[in-house]
Amino acid sequence: MVSREPVVLSWSGGKDSALALARLRADPRVEVAGLLTTVTAGYDRVSIHGVRRALLHAQAEALALPLQEVTLAPESSNEAYDAALADALGELRARMPRVERLAFGDIFLEDVRQYREDRVAALGFGAIFPLWGESTRELAREVFASGITARLVCVDTQVLSAEFAGRRYDAALLQELPAGIDPCGERGEFHTFVSAGPGFRHPVPCSVGEVVLRAERFAFCDLVPAES
Repeated sequence: MVSREPVVLSWSGGKDSALALARLRADPRVEVAGLLTTVTAGYDRVSIHGVRRALLHAQAEALALPLQEVTLAPESSNEAYDAALADALGELRARMPRVERLAFGDIFLEDVRQYREDRVAALGFGAIFPLWGESTRELAREVFASGITARLVCVDTQVLSAEFAGRRYDAALLQELPAGIDPCGERGEFHTFVSAGPGFRHPVPCSVGEVVLRAERFAFCDLVPAES
């Protein structure tokens, strides 16, 4: 019997990460060994998505996967990010010496893929992209069909109304998206948080809090941990 390759998934906490996780877990050649997430110190939240760190840890617990954090200062430079990533992957290698590749949920942005491949290659890791090149409309339908429960937690108000922040990511929302908005928000139009889905031993309980505009552009919906 051939042993399965252990990989660590770059985990934003959103629907694309959850779908990539489901794909990886369905692959008999792969074993998901853990999650890797960037968090912003001080704010104590997932970088870019703005989700509370407590909810990130609740996701990892529900998925029964160890979590490795990349800790950034607010408004970090590229050099600071590279240093933080090197530290985190150094810790990861010490904990999981058999892991040689990281997985990412990116779909079609070539520059993003190249950036990720270059960054992790410089640190001695390969990269895999289980969703790469697929139709984002079909992937959105797969999210719905798979039972993934997600809400929009960050909206770029330059392209999408702030009223979408906090809404459930479902077929009804997809129909309301303006023309030109990618169904998966692949160009950064929006980001999501997943509270249930394939591989979750139980839902992550949370409630919708206030919506706050940051940098006069991004509408963040605060999700508040709730008692299960």
